[in-house]
Amino acid sequence: MTAASIALIGTQLAACGSDQTKQNESASPNQSSSKPVEITWWNFPNFQPLDGEVGKYEKQIIAAFNKKYPDIKVNLEMITYEGGPQKLNVAIASNTAPDVIYDAPGRIIDWGKKNLLAPLNDMVSEEVKKDISPALWKQSMVGDQIYMYPVNTAPFMMAVNKSVFDKIGAADLLPLDRPDRTWTVAEYEKALQAVKEKAPEIIPSGFYAKSTAGDQGTRAYIANMGVSRFLSEDNSKAAINTDNAAQALDWIVKGSKDKLVVPGAVSLAAADVNDLFLQGKLAFTINYSAVLKAQNEPNKKVKFDDVLLPFPTLDGSKPKLEPYLGGMAIFNNGDKAKIEAGKKLIDFIANDPETAKKNLIQTGGLSARTSVTGLYDNSEYKYAELARKFITDPPTIADGYAEIRTFWFPELQKALSGQATAKEALDTFASKANEAITKAKSQSKAK
Repeated sequence: MTAASIALIGTQLAACGSDQTKQNESASPNQSSSKPVEITWWNFPNFQPLDGEVGKYEKQIIAAFNKKYPDIKVNLEMITYEGGPQKLNVAIASNTAPDVIYDAPGRIIDWGKKNLLAPLNDMVSEEVKKDISPALWKQSMVGDQIYMYPVNTAPFMMAVNKSVFDKIGAADLLPLDRPDRTWTVAEYEKALQAVKEKAPEIIPSGFYAKSTAGDQGTRAYIANMGVSRFLSEDNSKAAINTDNAAQALDWIVKGSKDKLVVPGAVSLAAADVNDLFLQGKLAFTINYSAVLKAQNEPNKKVKFDDVLLPFPTLDGSKPKLEPYLGGMAIFNNGDKAKIEAGKKLIDFIANDPETAKKNLIQTGGLSARTSVTGLYDNSEYKYAELARKFITDPPTIADGYAEIRTFWFPELQKALSGQATAKEALDTFASKANEAITKAKSQSKAK
């Protein structure tokens, strides 16, 4: 993203530093004889690379941090989305976990439930707490303990290669003339048919079922098309095995035969489908966000206009979008000095008046704080801000979710390969998910 495409709000973030920041600045190691401390920060590529170099921006953060905290040495280690999760598992098992991690709720909250993290309650002021929506706090807490400090967010949704529709003269089939861009499954199917007929070299839509990666895209796609939920509102049981959701999955299975959906979805992962999109070979992709839009820009193989869209619903009702949420956590490695140093690093990244807004923009995301808007002079980001009204509680906060998600793709594979009907597959998933929820709750009560 070029600097020219960004309009910064000069005062909003400058005024939103937390009480922790003010306390930290008043007790800056520049003005004290605090004992030096060394911490390790592991980071997925949450920030866009500078000059094509992964980790270069993070090093700039650390350099700026050390101007205020010269007695805190931060060792950075960049990890990938492919191998990072396993590397973290090994580190945790061998008691060599990093001190600080920038990740997402799916893993962080699971660690919190296992008592592996240090609570962050003392670094969250009332001002910050009120300025972040309950839906995001639910993803950041276990009980009344805050284990993840929310930083950047964006609703997960679809994206369309608008350039394809411009080329075939069918842009009017997209709901872009509606402020909220909501649309029906019937309207969506009509758009897919236009691609099939007028641009046969382009695959109309994507789907995948190879692995758990990107599961939020498939579950939200089916749930919205079927006007259903993945789990019940209180996350006590599966809710995706409705007749409408089964019809949505049946539609996907049939669509793969009718050349409306990418063939071979059983053997495709989320990254494979997004790669087809970035190559300009796919009209619609189902796992996107403002964050991914920014991260994907340098990876496009051809130039095209990627536009954000909500998932279509059966009756045109408001969609339910899960939020992407990025935030930071601290592993409790038994060293209070390291924990406090980690809190200072987190607070600096999220709230420093001079660098916080720059950090947010480098993630390509929106602020987790509702009062901070207008960071980008870009129509798609403005739409992403509007689409926050469609955000719903994600199932990732459910008891046993780490196990629940492992049952999802095998059942999708059965439906796609004809080994089970859509309803049978969803019923089987629901049964296994309910068992996992019951088991997790029992284990939690036993602690």
